Amino acid sequence: MSTIKMRISAAGDVLDIKSLIEQVMESGRMKDKATGKLIPANYIQTLTVSVNDKPAVEGNLSVAVSKNPYINFKVPGKKGDKVTIAYTTNLGKSDTATQTA
Repeated sequence: MSTIKMRISAAGDVLDIKSLIEQVMESGRMKDKATGKLIPANYIQTLTVSVNDKPAVEGNLSVAVSKNPYINFKVPGKKGDKVTIAYTTNLGKSDTATQTA
């Protein structure tokens, strides 16, 4: 099951993509209360939104993004287009979700 949820609405030649990504987003500066040791950094490093297999948005995120980020994009496209969101964390974990507009 994907950690990415999305809703897409089409208005003319614009797709409004609302996405919610389940990710802990640790900065690497917080301590575990039980052990007192630092919790390793764990955050989304790269994020790509593609429409019909062509990149529409590419971004580098960092520890400044909150846990379980909600991200909204407006990209060129129309009803029936295939939208794919993919991300990779700094620890190498990745996920992809695809949906038709």
